[in-house]
Amino acid sequence: MTAGGLSILGTPVDVPEPDTPDTPDTAVVHLLGVLRNQLGMDLSWLCRFDGDRLVLQAHNGDGASYGVGPGTTVLGSPEERERTLYWRVLTGRLPPIIPDTLEDPRTAGLPTITELGVRAYAATPVRDGDRVYGVVGCIGRVPRPDLDSRHVQILMLIADLLSVSVRDLHRMWEHSGRTWRAVREVLDSGGPRLVFQPVVDLRTGSAVAAEALARFPGPPADPQQWFARAAGVGLGVELELSAVRRALGVLPAIPANARLAVNASPTALTGGLLGVLPDIDLTRLVVEITEQERSLDDPAVLRAARELRARGTRIAVDDVGAGYAGLARLVQLRPDVIKMDRCLIHGIDTDPVRRATAIALVYLAGKIGSRIIAEGIETAAELTAVRDTGIGYGQGNHLGAPDPMLPVFHRPRWPGGPGPPDHRPATGAQDVSSA
Repeated sequence: MTAGGLSILGTPVDVPEPDTPDTPDTAVVHLLGVLRNQLGMDLSWLCRFDGDRLVLQAHNGDGASYGVGPGTTVLGSPEERERTLYWRVLTGRLPPIIPDTLEDPRTAGLPTITELGVRAYAATPVRDGDRVYGVVGCIGRVPRPDLDSRHVQILMLIADLLSVSVRDLHRMWEHSGRTWRAVREVLDSGGPRLVFQPVVDLRTGSAVAAEALARFPGPPADPQQWFARAAGVGLGVELELSAVRRALGVLPAIPANARLAVNASPTALTGGLLGVLPDIDLTRLVVEITEQERSLDDPAVLRAARELRARGTRIAVDDVGAGYAGLARLVQLRPDVIKMDRCLIHGIDTDPVRRATAIALVYLAGKIGSRIIAEGIETAAELTAVRDTGIGYGQGNHLGAPDPMLPVFHRPRWPGGPGPPDHRPATGAQDVSSA
């Protein structure tokens, strides 16, 4: 599996273990931003040579639409070199800047130009003493006829400044190599270890669903940091999909009236999730979309959600209340399940603002046909307050901690009728298992 999509300089290929870049230094990204803004381009980047390969180490601008990010790898075989811009720039057959690639016969027929829609580019080597460290450059989708020798000077200045930082860049490279190897080891072992946390019907205390949660060996302790670091070295989607594959292995053990929930970022949702879902009945599966830089109203995300629904999968939106730009996105996506973030649940028994927010979300969910699950219920007082808002389902250590074994489904845990002792069931609770 490649580390990214189409490369800005060539075609990504499967490669053996590379040393790939970690989260780039802010000073490097800032310099790339200066270059991009001064030349009026869409994307600027710094790539590092590793033998015959070129790996994107840092970028500034619209990398997503070009299908690239840190870790995107290019093979520099003699055959592929001739297809790329960077090799022709390095060998002196192309100038550092071409304002309109389709009007210049030297670039009009290059696959990189036609495949990625590059209409203007700039590129020049970054040196480490007497040898070439990599290439810095930028690309744009519209011609830039105003580019001239002044912009060449800006490009060369940025390359010189990056050359001064080569020692720090090497350190970034070495650190990210360790990250890449750690993630690769998890992937080669079949993916992260899984634990399952029950989703509980707050009327009866019985588990009606289980969420598959990833766990990793060694530091960092926070699984989200593993996914973030994997994304930083081009393995984020692959790590997410490996967790989904492993979770699907327990799907046959989920009863027909219960569900299994898996997590997927918008990038994984649009970058291969449908391809890893087997051609089986997926009506017991819930896909929880986690927040990321891509919006929930991104057309590609909405299309992928529609395709999942067409196969019977439920869609949940995770961490609602923890930073989404607006409730309008929920209205557009209309998820089957809205998971209320633990930041709204923590202290809800003593905070009237949190209670009011929860009641408002319950009202919105009813209007768009969604169910609410409260995450992070840690105390009996929080449980009581959550139920008083009309929320019918919850998760949290007070209800059931994550466990390697699947929970026992549909076994009421509160004797003496529905609801915990000394508490009547909340009205308006909805059946998440039939959502």
